[in-house]
Amino acid sequence: MIPTPSLPSATFSPPRLGLALASALLSLPVLAQDAAPIARVEITGSNIRRAQAETASAVQTLSAADIEKSGKSSVAELLQTLAVDNQGSVPTTFGNGFAAGASGVSLRGLGTASTLVLLNGRRVAPYGLADDGQKVFADLNIIPLEAVERVEILKDGASAIYGSDAIAGVVNVILRRDYQGTAIKGNYGKTKDWDGRDARAAITHGFGDIDTDRYNVLLNLEYSEKAAIWNRDRAGRGAVGRSDLRDLGFSAQETLSGAGAITTNNAAGSAVNGNVRNPDTLDYYNRGNLAGAGFTRTFPGAACGNFTTHPQGDPGGGCLTDAAQQYGQIQPKQKNINFFGRAAWQLTPALQTYAELNLYHSESNSATTPSTVSGSVGFPGGPVSNAGVALGAAHPDNPYFGTAARLRYLAADVGPRTSEVDSTFTRFVAGIKGSVAGWDIDSALLYSQNKVSNGLGGYLQRDVAFALLNPTAANVAAASLNPAYAALPAGSLWRIAENAGLNSAALYAALSPRISNDAKTHIAQIDFKASREVAKLDGGGLGVAVGAEFRHEATELKPTTGTERGNIIGLGYSAYKGSRNASAIYAEVLAPVLSTVELSAALRADHFTDVGNSYTPKVGVKWTPVRELALRGTFAKGFRAPSAAENGVGGLAAFSTASDPLRCALGVSAACDPASIAVITSPNPKLSPERSRSYSVGAVWDPLPRTSISVDLWQIRRKNEINQEQTDTAIAEGHVARDPSTATGIAGDPGAITAVLANYVNSAQTTVRGIDVDARQRFNLGNDYGNLVFDLKWTHLYKWLRTEQDGTQRDFAGTHGNCDVSNCMGTPADRVNLGATWERQNWRVTANVNYRAHLDNVLFKNDPDGCATHFADGTDAPRGCRIASFTTVDLTARWLATPKLEVFATVQNLFDKIAPLDPLTYGATGYNPLDYAGAAGRFFSAGVKYKF
Repeated sequence: MIPTPSLPSATFSPPRLGLALASALLSLPVLAQDAAPIARVEITGSNIRRAQAETASAVQTLSAADIEKSGKSSVAELLQTLAVDNQGSVPTTFGNGFAAGASGVSLRGLGTASTLVLLNGRRVAPYGLADDGQKVFADLNIIPLEAVERVEILKDGASAIYGSDAIAGVVNVILRRDYQGTAIKGNYGKTKDWDGRDARAAITHGFGDIDTDRYNVLLNLEYSEKAAIWNRDRAGRGAVGRSDLRDLGFSAQETLSGAGAITTNNAAGSAVNGNVRNPDTLDYYNRGNLAGAGFTRTFPGAACGNFTTHPQGDPGGGCLTDAAQQYGQIQPKQKNINFFGRAAWQLTPALQTYAELNLYHSESNSATTPSTVSGSVGFPGGPVSNAGVALGAAHPDNPYFGTAARLRYLAADVGPRTSEVDSTFTRFVAGIKGSVAGWDIDSALLYSQNKVSNGLGGYLQRDVAFALLNPTAANVAAASLNPAYAALPAGSLWRIAENAGLNSAALYAALSPRISNDAKTHIAQIDFKASREVAKLDGGGLGVAVGAEFRHEATELKPTTGTERGNIIGLGYSAYKGSRNASAIYAEVLAPVLSTVELSAALRADHFTDVGNSYTPKVGVKWTPVRELALRGTFAKGFRAPSAAENGVGGLAAFSTASDPLRCALGVSAACDPASIAVITSPNPKLSPERSRSYSVGAVWDPLPRTSISVDLWQIRRKNEINQEQTDTAIAEGHVARDPSTATGIAGDPGAITAVLANYVNSAQTTVRGIDVDARQRFNLGNDYGNLVFDLKWTHLYKWLRTEQDGTQRDFAGTHGNCDVSNCMGTPADRVNLGATWERQNWRVTANVNYRAHLDNVLFKNDPDGCATHFADGTDAPRGCRIASFTTVDLTARWLATPKLEVFATVQNLFDKIAPLDPLTYGATGYNPLDYAGAAGRFFSAGVKYKF
C-alpha cells in the first residue's frame, strides 16, 4: 500500500517538472521495428495507444449501436439506467430542484461531483446551478446524440490522467471525428395516456476526405422538445403523484394526507380556504367551520366543498386537498437545440489541425404547488420564522375578528409556483495533433462556458404578505420600502380564499412579482500530451506518455431576488462565487514485461491556487496466463478539490426532511416523522480536498468464441469528505433554531425547529465496495434465422459505509439513504441491465430489462429509530418497511428498408409497470424518481432516418 503523500509547504512548478520528465523520456533509446504497424486505439484512462482494448482498468463501452438498441432518446437517459449509476444522479425530471433543467450522472453512488464527465477527452464547463446548492457537475443534456461515436466509462475509480473530480470514475463521450454524407433523422413519441410528447429532429452533414482532400468538416444540428406530464393526469396510478395516502393506511396527522390537515394543538397544515388559530387555546380551526370555537364571525362561502371535491375526513377538522397531485409534475416541459461542428485539416502528412464547436440552448418550464404563507425561510444571516403570519384584528376574512389570529393558507389564488430555466452552453476547442520526432502529440486550447437564467413566479414576498394580511405599524413600515407595495392604495388588504376575487392585479404584482437569478461558469484551458514507444520488451513495446495542462476556472451564482434577505417565503437561498487556476503535469508508462504480463503506472501532480498541491498515482497489472483468460487489478489515488459553492463566497439555505427527537420524546406525535425543515449552511475557505483510494481486481474470460464474461471486485474509500454537517446530528447536538410560539401545551415543548445551522466541513469518510459482472453471449442461428445476442450487466453493492468524525458509522447500501448524496432516492444494493438482441439481415429487435432492487425504508442499516415512515396504526410503512423493487422491459426494433432508409420504433415500459410507493423521497410525489418510467407509464416512439 502506498502511503498518502503529505502536502508540501512550498508549491511545485509543473512546467519545470514537466520539461524534466519530457527530456528524460526523449533521451530514451528508440528501437527500430520492422514489423508492419498494428492498429492501435486510445482507451479512456490512458494516453498510450494500444493494440488490445482490454486494459488493467475496467472500461464499459457503449457504441452508437448500443445507444440505438437502448431506445433512449438521450445519452443522459441511457446513463441513468445503467447498473454502474448507483444513485445520486440528477434526472431532468427534477424540475423544481436546485439544478432544474440539467441532468447528471453519479457513478458508484458517490454523487455527481465525484464523477468526471469529458467530451472527447477534455473537460466541459459545469452547469451553472449546483445540485443541492453544493454539488457542481456537468450537464449531460449538452451531448448531441447523433454525433456520438461511443461512450466509455472508466469504472475502477480515480484516474491519474484526468485529475480532480474523477473519484468515482470517468464518463468520456467521444463524438464523431470523420463523417461524409448527409443524414436526417426524426422521431416522435407519447405515453399511452397521449401526453409527454417527445419530438426530436436531427441533421448531420459531413464533407471532405481527410486522406485525399486533406480536410473533413462535420456539422450536426439537433432539436428536441418534451411536453409536461402532470401528476393529476396519473390519478389512479397507484401512489404516483399523490401526497394524500390515507387510502393506503396513512394518517392525516403524519403529513401524508395532502395539504390542509390540522394535526395537533398549535400545528396545522396550509388549507386552501385557510386554517386559523384560536388566540386563546392555540387550537387551529378551519375558516369554513361554522362552529369554530371562539369565532366572532363565520364564513359560509369558505366551506371546504366550495374549493375542492377531494375526499375529506381529517380528524382535526381541516380542509384537505392534494395540492401536489393538482399542481405538480412528473416531467417538466423542455426544449433543446444542439449544434456540434468539427473541422480537421491535414497540414502535413504528419500533422493535423482541428477545431470543435459545441453550442447548446435549453428552455425548461416546471410548476409545483402554490406557496403557503408560513413556509420556513433561511439566508446566511440566519433563519427567518414565518410561523407568526396572521390575519390582522380588523381583517375582514378573520373569523376571530377583533383579535389577530395566526393563518395557515395555501395561496391557490396566487397560482402555482413556476420556474423557467434558460441554459446556454458553449465549448470551443482548437488543436493540433500528429507525429513529431517519433512522438504522437496532441495539444489544444479550450474554452467552455455555461450561462443559466432562472425566472420564478408564484412566490410570496414576506414583507408584503405580512403587511397585506396583518397591517400593523411594523409590518406596514417594513413593506413600504417595496415600491410596488407603496404604490397600492392605503389600507390595502390581501383577501383570501372565497374573497380572492376582490384583489387587484396591482396587489398580486406587489405580493408575488417575478423574481430571478443568474449563473455563469467557465473554463479556459491549454494542454499538451505526447506518447511513444521507447524500447522493446518481451511482451512488446514499452509505451510512455507525458502531459501538462493549465486551466482557469470561475463560477458565480447570484442569489434569487429577495432571498439574500430572507424575504421570499418558502424559497431557500443559494449563492456562491469563486475562481482559481489549476496546473498539472503527468506521466504514464505501459510495460508489457512478458508476453503474458502487462504493467502500467501513472503519476499526476496538480496545483490549485486555492487548496494547494495533490499527487495522484495509479498502477495496474494485467496477466493473461492463457489466451482465453486475463486477470487484472488496479490501485489508484484520487482527489476532488472543493468547488466555489463549498469554499467560495456565499452560502446555502435549503430545505430537507428530518424528525425532531426532542419533541417526539415529549409526546408531540407530529414531530416523530420527517417533516420539512430549513438547513442553513455556510462555505468554508479552509476546506481541504477530498481524497480517495481505489482498488479493483477482476478477470475477463472468453471460454468460447462467442462468449465473454468479466467480473470485477472494486472498492473506493473517500476521505476528507466535504459535507454539510449531518442534519440529524446537528439536531441531536442542538445546532438548531426553534420557534417557541409553535409550542404545544405539553410541558417542556420548545417549539418546532425552524432551521438547522451548519457549515461545509471535511467531516467523514466513505467506503463503497461492490462487484460488477458483465457477460455477453452470441448465438449464430444460421443464415435463415440470424444471430441472437444476450448482454448482462449487474452491479452489486456490498457496502456504502460512511464514518463520521466521532467514529459512528452508517451503512446505506440497500437503504433509502444517504439523502445527502442520493437526493433521497436511496442506494439500491443491486442494479441489473439485461439485453437480448435478435439480428437478421435488415432487422434488429432488442428487449432491454432494467432492474432496481428493493430499498429498506430506513435512513441507514440498523437505524435505531426504525422505519422512516409509519401507517396510521403505527406499523412500518410500506409493509415490511420496504420500498418494492422495480423492473421494466423496453422493446426496440429497427428495419433497414433500403440501404439509405431506416425505420425504428420503441416501446418503453412495455408491460406498463406502475412505480411502487415511496413515501419518503422528496424528488417526486408518491414514487421514487428512479422509477420515472413507472410513473409516466408505457411510452411509444417511432421514427425514420434517411442517408443521402
